[in-house]
Amino acid sequence: MTLKDKIIRDMKAAQKGGDKLKLNVTRLPLSEIKYKEKELGKEAEDQEITEVLSSAVRRRKEAIEKFQMDARDDLVEKEKAELELIKNYLPPKLSEQELILLIDKTINEVKAEGSKDLGKVMKVLMSKVKGRADGKEVNILVCSRLESTSF
Repeated sequence: MTLKDKIIRDMKAAQKGGDKLKLNVTRLPLSEIKYKEKELGKEAEDQEITEVLSSAVRRRKEAIEKFQMDARDDLVEKEKAELELIKNYLPPKLSEQELILLIDKTINEVKAEGSKDLGKVMKVLMSKVKGRADGKEVNILVCSRLESTSF
């Protein structure tokens, strides 16, 4: 069963069960997936669907931050609930240890020579960790690894 099939199945179950939150949370990514498929001209694969879901997670996190600054606790709770439902469709997050190992391997792979090669490392690394690690966290770890590594 593909990731898209799982989302469709959950949307149908939410419709039958009257779960409005889950219904709304599954409808938007499905719409974005269909748009992505039109853009690609083919059926979206799980990796492309993961990208769509990762974008949805990022938007929810940004909304939570904004609503917290505006003291809108009702909307913060709604966004957090939606965020948790979307995260269920993403692959498990990498632990910090796994991420550091992957960063070190990528640094060696691209033969990075310091912080000037940050973009080169990030380009290769982000394709490896899509949906399994937050881009901001990865960037911070890569910067610290590049600065601490002696060349």
